Amino acid sequence: MRASFAAPFLAGEPRATALLPDHFRRREAWQEEARARSRQAVAPELIAALRAQDAALAPSEARRRNLDALALPGTTAIVSGQQVGLFLGPLYTFYKAASAIVWARAVEAEAGVRCVPIFWLQTEDHDFAEIACCEVPAPPGPALRLALPGGDGRCSVEHVTLAAEVDALVERLAQALAPLPHAAEAMALVRAAYVPGRSLPAAFARMVSAVFADEGLLVLDPRCPEVARLAAPLYQAALTRTAEVDEALIHRGQELERAGLREQVNVRRGSPLIFFHAEGTEGPRHRLARKGDVFHLDGGGSIPLAELVSLAGREPLRFSTSALFRPVVQDALLPVVAYVGGPGELGYLAQSQPLYPLFGVRPALAALRARFRLLDARSVSNLGKLGLTAGEVEVPRLQLLQKLGARAAGSSPSELARRLLGPLPEQISAMAARHPALARAVRRTQATVERGAGKLAARHARLLAEEDTVLQERVDKLQNALYPGGEPQERVHSLPFYAARHGLAALKAAVLAAVRPGESAVQDLSP
Repeated sequence: MRASFAAPFLAGEPRATALLPDHFRRREAWQEEARARSRQAVAPELIAALRAQDAALAPSEARRRNLDALALPGTTAIVSGQQVGLFLGPLYTFYKAASAIVWARAVEAEAGVRCVPIFWLQTEDHDFAEIACCEVPAPPGPALRLALPGGDGRCSVEHVTLAAEVDALVERLAQALAPLPHAAEAMALVRAAYVPGRSLPAAFARMVSAVFADEGLLVLDPRCPEVARLAAPLYQAALTRTAEVDEALIHRGQELERAGLREQVNVRRGSPLIFFHAEGTEGPRHRLARKGDVFHLDGGGSIPLAELVSLAGREPLRFSTSALFRPVVQDALLPVVAYVGGPGELGYLAQSQPLYPLFGVRPALAALRARFRLLDARSVSNLGKLGLTAGEVEVPRLQLLQKLGARAAGSSPSELARRLLGPLPEQISAMAARHPALARAVRRTQATVERGAGKLAARHARLLAEEDTVLQERVDKLQNALYPGGEPQERVHSLPFYAARHGLAALKAAVLAAVRPGESAVQDLSP
């Protein structure tokens, strides 16, 4: 089975870094990229779009200064982005924005070039189910799950409007956070952003910009006429050069396969890597597949290449990007020194690298966002009582119980298995040596006996742990807090709970102080 791209890349393995350079670790690379990007101007139309979008947000002097700077020659940017999840979605969205801010500061200090942080809202995507949920810890049990109803599975989330039901979700969130010391402050942010009649992206933009108002985080919604017009030449090139796109992506897929790595996105032959909104800008997105001089839509129907190219020039908002093409558009429109993304996005960037020369675009550095586990006093206490680190909790429950049970037994399952077998392995081996005709049967018997003893020892260790109800209770509390549902905390839990527990200012200060540009380890953080 082929491995995901991120782990070997972050370990610095040549099989991965040959496909996506890990220059984000080197400060001299930041300086070189910043100098190169400082020569890339930002189109006035894009600045106008940013100003118009910013006017709809709560005022921020820091954002105004960053917007003014971006309009000037020589300014660069650090970009991160995410789908517009309910109540900001999983915690890693917060970490992405914080990482972009710290990266911008670091690049500016290292390179002496003005650098501003930009959060690119992924509003072109259509996976409503993925963004419609928010999970809030509800100690001592599992998280409370809140979800928006409805949603058209094929329309860009840009066009999703919050219905009256959002008020009920806000109130359920308020009830869940009520016992926490900073609940009122956290809920004020949520209530100001998530109101009926507002679009889901607008609510997200209002909340994330308010969280980072003092840091001047710029927020860009690309699903607007100005960005579409600027991207139109790229759309047209993508439509006319599908054969070259195919060749580049297929070759990259072969390189990944030879390296023992899997593709993040399945490549479809004839795809221009953009979607077409056949029924209009607010209508469903359709995949395109080229055959000759005609494109076929996945929902049925076809359209000639020449007509589609013409539409991309006249009505570019009827097109939207895929995950592999979005980075190319970002780097073409903005002077991006580095894109700060999660482990999964590193896989996208590795696949998209061969596309850049085809479109005459310079790729930004690929940088990993900061990753954290937030530990409260109870979790720290339980970790100490069990003799565990936070990282050791991130395994299946039975595996963790088995490990702790082995400690209670005074030996590991493998050691217990060896004691159970006693001299039997040596006696079996001696039998095979004396009677070579029995060698095959002896090997099979020995493997069966050792496997059975191993299973018995592991089960014994697990049962020891399961007999200890206090230990089980501590394990469950730790996993609900740090590894909910078998996933890292940052991928499940949402910001409002932690803002309500620690206070947004304290939490943000702790996270910003802990971000280390160029480093990739997961950090344990107690705000």
